[in-house]
Amino acid sequence: MEIIRNSTQFSYFTLGAYVDTQMFKHLYFIIILSLYMFTVGSNVLLIVVICVNRSLHEPMYMFLCSLFVNELYGSIGLFPFLLLQILSDVHTVSAPLCFLQVFCIYLYASVEFSNLAAMSYDRYMSICYPLQYHTLMTSNKVALLIAVTWIPPLLAVCVTTCLSASLQLCGNVINKVYCNNHSIIKLGCHSTTVNNLYELTAASVTVCVPVSVILYTYTRILKICFSGSKQTRQKAVSTCTPHLASLFDMSHVPNMLRIFLSVYFLTCQPLFNPVMYGLNMSKIRTICKNLLLGSVGKSRIFIKIVQIEK
Repeated sequence: MEIIRNSTQFSYFTLGAYVDTQMFKHLYFIIILSLYMFTVGSNVLLIVVICVNRSLHEPMYMFLCSLFVNELYGSIGLFPFLLLQILSDVHTVSAPLCFLQVFCIYLYASVEFSNLAAMSYDRYMSICYPLQYHTLMTSNKVALLIAVTWIPPLLAVCVTTCLSASLQLCGNVINKVYCNNHSIIKLGCHSTTVNNLYELTAASVTVCVPVSVILYTYTRILKICFSGSKQTRQKAVSTCTPHLASLFDMSHVPNMLRIFLSVYFLTCQPLFNPVMYGLNMSKIRTICKNLLLGSVGKSRIFIKIVQIEK
């Protein structure tokens, strides 16, 4: 691997974590491609189902749609890049493309936390204030919450990316399978105090604030569950279980594949969330089932018509 010494101008980065993946690169390619196809297909299906069916135009499903859009965006920002790098013999990426990926990945992660916080707030209002829920959670308020979910992280990540792009670097080797902002900052020739402080502050705000909202709302929901009726407890469990699972489904990570260790959050969240919400939300599950059965029925009719014509 080539390392640029004492240089402030560079046009590419070298990704050093692919050194040990060459022996099984075709196996990795097939696995990643399968994950990518399933992730895109499932997220697109659920986005279309929610947008097309007016019965799903409720706050909870609007937040889910926003979540699925972010999962789709995150997977598109990572998977094609991984597929190209796995098959490539030279693991380099141009500087503009590298910073673009930093932007995509950081925005995806920030919006993920913000979206989960908005969803937890929606569940809190639904369970703790059921009679006032539809009055409080108006369409304008839902639109505002979704905007807050996306716009502040977008601005914060823009600043992060610009600060990193303006650094004078003394190296071009990133020991990751994708472009990572912290790795780029460590390559800086001079003081990176401003970058480190801003990244720490931005990470604290985009992670700690949403997590605090999630912890507070679910603490209140648990109190309602323990003190409320059986129907209230069932409603809380049925609507909150997928959300909690999406937060804590990273407890077990297989250690066999290094590529999965470094991109677990980025690959498995977009894959698991549509499956969990598609299977656990009865309305979505029913509509998807009817859509699938309807498509199968139409295919059978078409085949019979073709056979009759022959």
